[in-house]
Amino acid sequence: MNNWFTVKVKYTKQLDNGALKRVSEPYLLAAMTFTDAEARIYEELGSVIRGEFTVTGISRTEIHDIFAYDDEDVWYKCKVTYENIDADGEKAKKVSQNFLVSAASVKQAYERIKESLHGLMVDFQIPSIMVSPIVEIFPYNEELDKEISRRPIEEGEEFELTNSKGPVFSASGSDSDDEDEDQEEMDSTERVESEVEDDFDSED
Repeated sequence: MNNWFTVKVKYTKQLDNGALKRVSEPYLLAAMTFTDAEARIYEELGSVIRGEFTVTGISRTEIHDIFAYDDEDVWYKCKVTYENIDADGEKAKKVSQNFLVSAASVKQAYERIKESLHGLMVDFQIPSIMVSPIVEIFPYNEELDKEISRRPIEEGEEFELTNSKGPVFSASGSDSDDEDEDQEEMDSTERVESEVEDDFDSED
């Protein structure tokens, strides 16, 4: 089963002015385990980063889907909530899912996530949108997985779709309910919600 992992990498980066600076950057990739995630990040960045780099942290990250647009490389994390009715049709459970979308601004991220999820059969809300520090995303790569001795992925575990707007990356294991996220994150996104509402109110 593939999941999303955030891998933090520390290395010496050459800035535009030629100066060297020690930086720590997070990357998102699809992997089965923490060990696989570490092996894959070395494979992905080995020919990209000049000099040595060190993996300083790996954490499982709950992302339901990723909507990539070719015109932007800044990622926004969007929290989407909706009510899911149980099999008996009597009790509704609040479900929260995180999505990533590339956009130029909070307003554009809001518009793109609404557009990308327009096919959902339930009403949903977007309570928070925040800039993600993710530098780059590495979706499932079958050939690379074979190189690092990982088993072939089972059918239906992970898929990659391409539409007119850009690819959608998915990995299984990202449907969990995260209603109990840290209050600190919610506080930091209240300003984002206000910005989105103000932008849309001004257009009306």
